[in-house]
Amino acid sequence: MAHANSHVAVPGLSGKRAVVTGASDGIGFQIAVRLARAGAEVVMPVRNRAKGEAGAQRISEQVAGANISLRDLDLSSLASVDRLAETLIEEDAPIGILILNAGVMTPPSRQETQDGFELQFGSNFLGHFCLLARLLPLLKAGRARVTSQISVAASRGRINWDDLNWQRSYDSMMAYRQSKIALGLIGLELDRRSEQSDWGITSNLSHPGVAPTNLLSARTELGRAEDTLGRRVIGALSRRGLLFGTPESASQPALFAATSPDARGRALYGPSGPGHLGGRVGQQQLYRPLQHPEQADRLWTIAEELSGQEFAPD
Repeated sequence: MAHANSHVAVPGLSGKRAVVTGASDGIGFQIAVRLARAGAEVVMPVRNRAKGEAGAQRISEQVAGANISLRDLDLSSLASVDRLAETLIEEDAPIGILILNAGVMTPPSRQETQDGFELQFGSNFLGHFCLLARLLPLLKAGRARVTSQISVAASRGRINWDDLNWQRSYDSMMAYRQSKIALGLIGLELDRRSEQSDWGITSNLSHPGVAPTNLLSARTELGRAEDTLGRRVIGALSRRGLLFGTPESASQPALFAATSPDARGRALYGPSGPGHLGGRVGQQQLYRPLQHPEQADRLWTIAEELSGQEFAPD
């Protein structure tokens, strides 16, 4: 029974600022609820203000005295990432928790970000990379825990080094796998660099298993007129408590990775049920595509070049 996974214990987070991307619905929303309940100040950067306000209102209704606020962020625009970073830097509040959870999945035809990158590579990976780079001073000040939400999809696939933007041929799932592998590699590399340079940041990875969220739902802006068959099957099984998780149970790995005193840097946490699709949270072996520090280092350099955004710790 996937739903039987127990809630992870979230320690008291009073006085900590937590930033969660993609928190207006689904798994990110559930993460934000639990962080708010633990006393954190939760910042929700959202693409859709109305949806964000509705999400924040729901959290306030569930959590008395929730300290929650919205900021604007479109991860498919590096200018938008830059504006969010400027805002947070001006506020000058150290960040104790950063959860890179937002994502877009498998648009049927190739789409580009505002900066001309393939949509999944640009949003899931490059936008988050730039956010990390810009927020580094605040992350250092907060001795932050950074958790990058990857996917079981990252267990297979590879970085398409010769065509990172899938201009010559586009495979929606391969491009999605690449974006999540890339995010995972950078999450691991951040921890290595933090250790080497004494930034005081701990960085790890989580994956939610499989749950019915809007990732595979009908989204006209992605050219998807109706829920995918996969989304309908997952929803039906999830409602019966079979195999898959719920958005609430799927939020547990990221919560553990981002808050537990037992969670370590450079580790991957996810559901430990059959196929790692649902079930109790546990540490898992790094997926094979993530076991290459030299690729992470190479990707880091490429990301700096593509985004024009260097990590400047001082």
